Amino acid sequence: MRRTLVLAAALVAVLIAAYATSGFGLFSSEETELKLYGNVDIREVDMAFEVSGRIDGVAVDEGDRVREGDLLARIDPSQSRDQLAQAEARVAQARADLRRLETGNRAQDIRQAEARVASAQATLERAQADYARREGLIGEGAISRGVWDQTVAQLRQSEAQFAEANQALSLQREGARAEDIAAARAQVESALADRSSINTNLSDTQLTAPVDGTVITRAIEPGSLVQPGVTAFTIAIDRPLRVRAYVAETDLSKVAPGMSVTIRADGNPNEYSGTIGFISPRAEFTPKSVETEDLRTDLVYRLRIKVENPDGRLRQGQPVTVTVPSSSEPEQN
Repeated sequence: MRRTLVLAAALVAVLIAAYATSGFGLFSSEETELKLYGNVDIREVDMAFEVSGRIDGVAVDEGDRVREGDLLARIDPSQSRDQLAQAEARVAQARADLRRLETGNRAQDIRQAEARVASAQATLERAQADYARREGLIGEGAISRGVWDQTVAQLRQSEAQFAEANQALSLQREGARAEDIAAARAQVESALADRSSINTNLSDTQLTAPVDGTVITRAIEPGSLVQPGVTAFTIAIDRPLRVRAYVAETDLSKVAPGMSVTIRADGNPNEYSGTIGFISPRAEFTPKSVETEDLRTDLVYRLRIKVENPDGRLRQGQPVTVTVPSSSEPEQN
């Protein structure tokens, strides 16, 4: 009798265990959900001025939310404005020089050159007359050798002056050379480039947010001097929020891009929806931040999960647990 009771009790225990474990896993028709471990991605951008100067004002503080384009801080723009005024003057001068060369010489300049030619011609004609009159006298000894030499020199000088005046008139009529006009155009382009560079420097005296986010570091104060490239602010990018998780090699076939998942964090009662967006094609050893006793030496693949509608309670770097439901399927594009 006692033996019968013992056998009956053992049979009941086996039946209960079989029911609780769905036939010790042999008759289970449902797959269990997959749990993955990871962290909220740390995404930050360091902001720095591209010009040096003295801080004229700071518009935000640590913890402030900013939107793309919001003013963060400003450098005193006085020096850049003075440089811009000088650049504007250089542009105006270069353009005026180019217009003068392209327009050509004024009618008054040409008439003045013509008058010089007429004057040189009259001087030449007098020198030629003196030469013709004295040429026969030198042979008779009526004039000295010195007077004759001076007459010849005066004729040569008058011929040279007449030729020079004619060349000057030709230049006035033809206008500037193509090479001079090209050089003037280059001067205009150079002046415009200088002005553009100074305009950029003036614009860079204002530091604006490149993305939506939260200011987590402020390293400047009004009145302080800053140098180009030195970090003034650090902004945390929290939209869109991304989770970096890892899946074991043996579970790789259970996940695919587009699958819907849920995310939970310790101490946070809320559950967040997410979508697997990327699965790394390269295996790596389990990062220490998500190591468990079962995964310490296993190869895993990195996932990137986009969190939908975060409420601000998920913090960057925070450990999270990602659950992939057994019935989850990739979303169709």
